[in-house]
Amino acid sequence: MKLPTVDRDLTEQKTNILMLKSFALMLASLAVAALSTANAEDKGSAFAPTDAQIAMIVVVADTVDVDYGKLAAKKTSNQAVKEFAETMVRDHTAVNDKAIALAKKLGVTPEESDTSKSLKSNGKKELAKLKALTGAEFDKAYLDNEVSYHEAVIGLLDRTLIPNTKNAELKSLLESGRPIFAGHLEHAKKLQVSLNK
Repeated sequence: MKLPTVDRDLTEQKTNILMLKSFALMLASLAVAALSTANAEDKGSAFAPTDAQIAMIVVVADTVDVDYGKLAAKKTSNQAVKEFAETMVRDHTAVNDKAIALAKKLGVTPEESDTSKSLKSNGKKELAKLKALTGAEFDKAYLDNEVSYHEAVIGLLDRTLIPNTKNAELKSLLESGRPIFAGHLEHAKKLQVSLNK
C-alpha cells in the first residue's frame, strides 16, 4: 500500500525533528497541567505551580502520554497512527528522562500537587475510554484527543506555565519549545485530516 504524500512527508521529517518533538511534547505535558491549574484558579484558588510541582507535573503527564501511545501502538492497524503513537512513546520517555535530569541538576525534588494528582486520575479515565474503542473509531478518538490536547497547550503555556516558572533555565526551555510545539500540533492535525478522507 502506498502511503499518501502527507504521511510519507511526515515520516521523512520525523527523523530530523525527533529532539525538537521531545521539547514540544514536554510543553504539551506541561500545558495539560496548566489546564488543571487554570481550572483550579477559575474555582477561586490562588494556586500557581512551583518549579518542583511543574517537575512532577511533567513526569506524570509524560507517563500518561506514554500509556496512551503504547495503547495506540498496540490497537491501531493504521501505519501512520502507529508511527505517531510510537513517536509519542519514544519522545515522552525522552522528555521524562530530560525533566528528571534537569530537576536533579537544579536540585529540585519533584513535588506532588493537586494538578499532578488530577492528571493521574484523568489519565486513567481517558485511557479506559480509549481501551473500549476499536478500529477506525479508536484511531479517530486517539487523534482527536491528541489534537485537542495540543491546541489547549499553546494558550495555557502562555497564560500559566511560563509566567509561573521561576527558574530561568526551565523558563527558557519552555519558551524555546513553544514554536516547536505548534509544529507538532500541525503533525497531529495532518494525521487527523488523513483519517477523515
